[in-house]
Amino acid sequence: MTRRTVAVSAMAVLAENGPEATMARADPRGDPFLRTRFAIPTRPATFLRRERLVSHLDQALLTPLTMVNGAAGAGKTLLVADWTAARDTSVAWLTTEADQGCGTFWAYLLQALRVSGVPLPAGVGFPADASRVDHALLARLAAVLSDRDAPAIVVLDAYDRVTDPEIAEQLEFVLHHSGQGMRLILITRTEPLLPLHRYRAAGDMTEIRDAELAFTLDEAAVLLESHGLHLPVHAARTLVERTRGWAVGLRLCALAARESPDPETYLKEFEADRTTVADFLLAEVLERQSPETQDLLLRVSVLDRFCPELANALTERTDAVSILAALHRENAFVEHLGHASYRLHPLFGEILRAHLRARSPGLEPELHRRAAAWLRCSGSLAETLGHGAAAGDWEFTAGALVDDLAIGQLFTGLRRDDLAELFSRMGPEATSPAADLVHAACELSRYDLDGGLTHLQHAEQSLAGQEMPTGGGSTGLAAAQLSCALLEALAARLTGSPDRAELAAEAAERLQERIPTRLLEEHPELTALLMTHLGSTRLWAGRFDAARAALTAAAGSTGGASTALPRGESLGHLALIDYLNGWLGRAERKALAAMHTAERFSLPRASGSGLGLLVLAAVAVDRNELDEAQELLDAAAAPHREMRDPVTEAGRSIATSGLLAANGHPQAALAATEPAVAADVVSPWAVGHTALVASAVHLAEGRPEAAAELLQAVPEGQVACVVGAARAQLAAGRPAAAIDLLDGLRSEGRLGPAVTVRASLVRARAADEAGDFAASRRLVLQALHEARRERLRRPFIEAGPWIRPLLGLVPMRGAAAGWLTPGPTPHGGPCPPKDQPPAPVVEELTGRERDVLQRLAQMMSTDEIAADLYVSVNTVKTHLKSVYRKLAVNRRHDAVLRGRELGLL
Repeated sequence: MTRRTVAVSAMAVLAENGPEATMARADPRGDPFLRTRFAIPTRPATFLRRERLVSHLDQALLTPLTMVNGAAGAGKTLLVADWTAARDTSVAWLTTEADQGCGTFWAYLLQALRVSGVPLPAGVGFPADASRVDHALLARLAAVLSDRDAPAIVVLDAYDRVTDPEIAEQLEFVLHHSGQGMRLILITRTEPLLPLHRYRAAGDMTEIRDAELAFTLDEAAVLLESHGLHLPVHAARTLVERTRGWAVGLRLCALAARESPDPETYLKEFEADRTTVADFLLAEVLERQSPETQDLLLRVSVLDRFCPELANALTERTDAVSILAALHRENAFVEHLGHASYRLHPLFGEILRAHLRARSPGLEPELHRRAAAWLRCSGSLAETLGHGAAAGDWEFTAGALVDDLAIGQLFTGLRRDDLAELFSRMGPEATSPAADLVHAACELSRYDLDGGLTHLQHAEQSLAGQEMPTGGGSTGLAAAQLSCALLEALAARLTGSPDRAELAAEAAERLQERIPTRLLEEHPELTALLMTHLGSTRLWAGRFDAARAALTAAAGSTGGASTALPRGESLGHLALIDYLNGWLGRAERKALAAMHTAERFSLPRASGSGLGLLVLAAVAVDRNELDEAQELLDAAAAPHREMRDPVTEAGRSIATSGLLAANGHPQAALAATEPAVAADVVSPWAVGHTALVASAVHLAEGRPEAAAELLQAVPEGQVACVVGAARAQLAAGRPAAAIDLLDGLRSEGRLGPAVTVRASLVRARAADEAGDFAASRRLVLQALHEARRERLRRPFIEAGPWIRPLLGLVPMRGAAAGWLTPGPTPHGGPCPPKDQPPAPVVEELTGRERDVLQRLAQMMSTDEIAADLYVSVNTVKTHLKSVYRKLAVNRRHDAVLRGRELGLL
């Protein structure tokens, strides 16, 4: 079983169930190896305590950082384990893994602290994404540690496996900000990626390096005697010189030489050999074992960790318990990790695998196949898939994924990237129904509709006439058919086919009755994904109420990180529905909730929240916060694994065309409404949006008749289009027709200010042109009150010059001040003269722009502002340009004066 699959599996448990549930599941039938990562290694009976090293290591209690750095087999881990065992206080021990992401590393380190007894409040949290961790989590951890009366001692064993500079930077941050609350001990083969020079210069580092770890002559003599070897001083000295005091080399020599009738001569012959020490000694150790022991060692070399039962499955014998116990007692490079699990010394395992391939060509895939079969029965899916793939048995591997109802994990959760990478090696020769389903899922996740639908059709045809060949009986067949229903719903979403989605949902509901409840509860992501896809297609069809029902169900799913992505997507869709109905505030709250869903589990910002970003951008456009809208659009366009379905692309079109139109580019806005993806059915609201943008172009170019005619062809029920048509009729000189259109609206309480404000302004202009100035003022004032809470500015800007004199009237000033027009002079300053022209509509500064403006008023330089706000100088310059543009100034001094005039400072 690979380190990576074990790490991701355990990571998922940590994130979704918490540490207690994780430890409870750490048994041979779940994840048998999780606890061993926090276990202090046991010392062999022949271990030699070296007091000079123990005394030096005592300094670790006085310095924040300690590094025990030496070659493989230098005795680093056992030295620290022995020192740790003698402590009065508990020590947080974590054995690191190779190729682990930031999230995995910190999840295990947090668990190691908790296992050691360090009380960490629940508010500290846990990372959920294997590839990253939220910086705020690290800050919370450092704050908790800094408040401790006694420092927490943290040991990171095999730290050389941590090669990600980001992890090193994060570790340095926590160590630095923990103050006296943490003592970090790194056991490593290489120089860690930390600012060691700074710790050395400050005297804050304890170091034990290779030269100090080497055995002295006296220590080597005692070690050899503990192995039953009594050598003359000159022979021991020669051995120490040739091995340079290498701990493993000495032990290997002792193990090999004690079996020889003439140990001294044997060691002389060894000295004359020029092959690598590891290859020579490990081969000698292997060859001196019994045939049964050799066979077991060779076979378990394909495993990273193993228990006796798994070893028996590979040897097809029943003697693994006694053999492994004997090998551990003899210190024959089999490490006992506790909890009935073992692992080979990495160097030993590597050489054993080479021997296995040389002695038994073709056996390695069979061993992986046996391991996969045993693990499949034990319920460990991640390891099952890893060994099945290593065996090249893709039909078995795909069948295990489908039978476990885990095909949804290819789209969501912590393991989706690892599973996608694993199954990317599956070739076209795998043609079972399960393999076709996995092929279809992988291709649909990459938006390869042709390939995905072809494989899905093959799977459905096969399943219609036969049961799954991978076992599981009717449950296996039902799981495969339910997987088909999920992929059908996804295909319907990608192609904009609501009828197809409804059929898939109905099939899924029937099939769930044939699936064990336990299996459904273990995979909440499947139902969450299904409801998200169904809701998306209903939304595309304009069936908002039905879409809201499915999306609300998906957004309320349980399952932690495994359902975070569909929950975020569902919230983004619900936000779009609110936006289309004119409720900007509701849309913003749901879109931000979609973002929070990703952030809560330290998932990438774009993961599952792309539509939410687009809705936020559209809201920013309606509020005339154009810079913010551009930033959100840029974030939504960043490379990520978002669905490129019709709804998402229509949302992108709405935000993009709105921003282009607001910036004075009507033709570009119209071009942005072109469909980005093909759909099987036409969406009424998408058509309506395109017509609105096109009609605005006609109006801008003086063609109101064309604008009105264009909107007449829009499907019924598009209220925004009715308001747009009324505006066009008014521009064409037909105010009565405009009012008739507005009077015919049937909102039923569902329309928000983004629609009603625009309708009120059309009525107000019609009244103004008819000479009914009282009605016009009343309607504008009503629109201001409605728009104020939503900070809805674009309708007033789009209204044209006729509205500006009205906004300058006394009743309007109070309603518009501070959010639509500049507010009153601060600190009781003089009011502008009554005959002064009304202030123009002002684009509001963003929160970050206000921060920059406040620091300008404090006479801070650009560099000082950047340092104070923890951003780059270029970012500050960008904000300055935006502030100057919005305040209509060109210099810092003028910006500060203007900011004071507007009450911004």
